[in-house]
Amino acid sequence: MIKAVVTVVGKDKAGIVAGVAQTLAQEGANILDMAQTIMDTTFTMSMLVALPQANDFNAMQQALETTGQQLGVTIHVQREEIFDAMARV
Repeated sequence: MIKAVVTVVGKDKAGIVAGVAQTLAQEGANILDMAQTIMDTTFTMSMLVALPQANDFNAMQQALETTGQQLGVTIHVQREEIFDAMARV
């Protein structure tokens, strides 16, 4: 199993959480934890997700990029171990 951190930022509108969650489900990812907030009109969300196999990471990343373009938001995906290593610096 591989874990990844997913961040979403963009102008708030209906359907962002649903769209991202649907893409993750289609890619076989399980949402382990999530937090979201709206600052004025800016939507932000961070998620910790798990994938059954490491080779699914690139497919999930590409699918989320497409979803982000469709929703008009920026979606960034990073493996948890890289995220953790950067946080220690």
